[in-house]
Amino acid sequence: MVDLADARRNMVDCQLRTNRITDPAVIEAFETVPREEFVDDRHRSVAYADEDLPLGNGRYLMEPMVFARLVQALEISENDIVLDIGAGTGYSAAILARLSATVVAIESDSSLSDRANKTLTDIAVDNAVVIEAPLAEGYPGQGPYGVICIEGSVSDIPDNILDQLAEGGRLAAVVDKGTGPGCAMLFLKKDGLISKRTLFDANIPGLPEFKNQPGFVF
Repeated sequence: MVDLADARRNMVDCQLRTNRITDPAVIEAFETVPREEFVDDRHRSVAYADEDLPLGNGRYLMEPMVFARLVQALEISENDIVLDIGAGTGYSAAILARLSATVVAIESDSSLSDRANKTLTDIAVDNAVVIEAPLAEGYPGQGPYGVICIEGSVSDIPDNILDQLAEGGRLAAVVDKGTGPGCAMLFLKKDGLISKRTLFDANIPGLPEFKNQPGFVF
């Protein structure tokens, strides 16, 4: 039987620390949150593998290294309000909740959002909530947000999502236009203007709801 606590430590030591994850708060979050609680029983033994894990209905849990590098790049503070887009079963919300004041997570699949809220309650995460809502619309009612994280690749970042960033806000996502490798990108809002920078190459499953959405022009 796999010792999941050991598997979690090995994930941190062999996947995260070896791939430039150095922020102590990020390391602590990944060391603490039990990833196995957010996957189906048949995937518990591989919960800490360095791969995307299926959640059902074409959705995936992002591989730990890619997600950790996005989280670190966001430089989340304990005062930030975070919008988590495509929360799936809630693992991303649980990680982000350990770093921030509040996480507003959205998920369009009702079965996933229901499961996410139950699991977050079960592991005593009390500063995150998962709301059933269309992913490409974000959740402007609780904005603006200091941080937005998108849990799946998109072809573009819709302008209406960027509009939900607060001044000084950061958005991280993997952008994959289908013409080459996907790129993890960081978007910054300063003086009302959006700038961007490339972080690293990454290939992760996409979020179909973002197809054909009008997006930020690079």
